[in-house]
Amino acid sequence: MTTLFSDALSKNAALIIVDVQKGFDDPSWGRRNNPCAEENIAKLIGAWRRAGWPIFHIRHRSRLKGSPLNPASAGFEIKDIVKPLPGESVIEKEVNSAFIGTDLEKQLHNRGIGAVVIVGLTADHCVSTTARMAGNLEFETYVISDATATFDRTGSDGKHFGAEDVHAVSLASLNGEFAKIVETADILKRCERA
Repeated sequence: MTTLFSDALSKNAALIIVDVQKGFDDPSWGRRNNPCAEENIAKLIGAWRRAGWPIFHIRHRSRLKGSPLNPASAGFEIKDIVKPLPGESVIEKEVNSAFIGTDLEKQLHNRGIGAVVIVGLTADHCVSTTARMAGNLEFETYVISDATATFDRTGSDGKHFGAEDVHAVSLASLNGEFAKIVETADILKRCERA
């Protein structure tokens, strides 16, 4: 889709996995696109682990009592397919951006990380907000299109938007302004070369 990484992966790029939690399997969210997103994320995690590169798991801690992402709910747990290993950073957030109210930026700087590769849920909410802030904070930022997903949305006027369209427009809004949009296969090839 685009020319890949100046030198990002050889510069200790971090994989940031946003909100891949069991609560997103709750039917209340509605119809979702990209059912293979978690499988692609698992492939990326495997590549990062083999290379010994830094991985950050982000978990949303909803303050809403009825939310499937509330800590009192089983949905708060990270999905088994992408479960953190001991020693991998797990950062909890209460808002859309993984940078607000957390020490993510400090951890990245302390480890000399200049590039981030962002995956997870949902493309139009927490993935997008985190990517926008990463770009604004001058990290070299990549979002993996087929390792993200979202749900159908309804506008304030009642107009319905399919998840595929929401996903595509969300990524198009990021591309070239806040991040480079790439695919899992592109990254895995680059990992092999690095």
